[in-house]
Amino acid sequence: MRFLHTADWQLGMTRHFLEGEAQPRYSAARREAVSSLGPLAGGCGAEFVVVAGDVFEHNQLAPKVVSQSLEAMRGIGVPVYLLPGNHDPLDASSVYTSALFTAECPDNVTVLDRAGVWEVRPGVELVVAPWRSKSPTTDLVAEVLAGLPADGTTRIIVAHGGVDILDPDPTRVSLIRMAPLAEALERGAVHYVALGDKHSRTCVGDSGRIWYSGSPEVTNYDHVEADPGHVLVVDIDEEHPAHPVSVEARHVGRWRFLTLHRPVNDSRDIADLDVNLDLMADKDRTVVQLGLTGTLTVTDRAALDACLDKYARLFAYLGTWERHTDIAVMPADGEFDDLGIGGFAATALEELVATARGGDGEDAQNAQGALGLLLRLAGGNAA
Repeated sequence: MRFLHTADWQLGMTRHFLEGEAQPRYSAARREAVSSLGPLAGGCGAEFVVVAGDVFEHNQLAPKVVSQSLEAMRGIGVPVYLLPGNHDPLDASSVYTSALFTAECPDNVTVLDRAGVWEVRPGVELVVAPWRSKSPTTDLVAEVLAGLPADGTTRIIVAHGGVDILDPDPTRVSLIRMAPLAEALERGAVHYVALGDKHSRTCVGDSGRIWYSGSPEVTNYDHVEADPGHVLVVDIDEEHPAHPVSVEARHVGRWRFLTLHRPVNDSRDIADLDVNLDLMADKDRTVVQLGLTGTLTVTDRAALDACLDKYARLFAYLGTWERHTDIAVMPADGEFDDLGIGGFAATALEELVATARGGDGEDAQNAQGALGLLLRLAGGNAA
């Protein structure tokens, strides 16, 4: 038996740094990742799809987002089982109970809105733990595991949330406890655990049967979200008494969110940064935040700004990561000699240079900006 495990679609997600037409393209890419499950399921012979929580970004969505999302799910073709998670819980405002959702929900889509066992077909069951609020007060999975028999039925847990062995605060009452999961797997009451909430593909423990699929399209920078963009193809051998499992990741995501740390101390460093950015493919689907550190002359700072301005127009987003960017600007001796400025203007220029060298205060920063603008207006002809 083969099925697809996915999670954290978060349809309707917006990213604050995406401006203009980049945000609609990103939203479309998230829907396209869902649509891609149809050809994937057909090509590999998957019987159904389980979505382990956070199908939607939240419960208050524009009608267009709901309708387009349901149409993408319709196109998958095989049965699709949706688990409400922490972003879209089954609370009083649930998108799943809205008039629009219930009216347009395709026949192949089932909302797992009741905790417990759901039959997929004879001999195959889903054991599910939907969220009913954003802050559960108990381990929802442990509750549905209690009393499950080891009777040869193939069972898949579909759940959402953090696992205690991975969470930095294992005392949180809502965490999924590893011990009951391991015990149920060990005695053969369940055979695979499909998890959502962690956006990077992650195998939990050493059984090879507990997985986070990760989000099928990237949602955060790579220093936070190391391995997104996948859907898991899961095989369970129903004929073998031990129900062995194999898991294969298929990459479906098309966007990248990258964090780059670079030293910039001279024109060679700026040229190197320029080359690295230029060589990146698919700039219109790539988000880059830069952590830049170093000391530059005013001339080199102006060159860096010109470089960043150029690539900000080409990438879906490119900007500096303020907390990790620290560039000191120190005017070099004779840097402005070739501008041909004399008289009162030369005196004012000398004062600006002195202020720019004065330190990290607001006056120094303003002076550095003014000197950089002067160089750019002069065509960068200073030495």
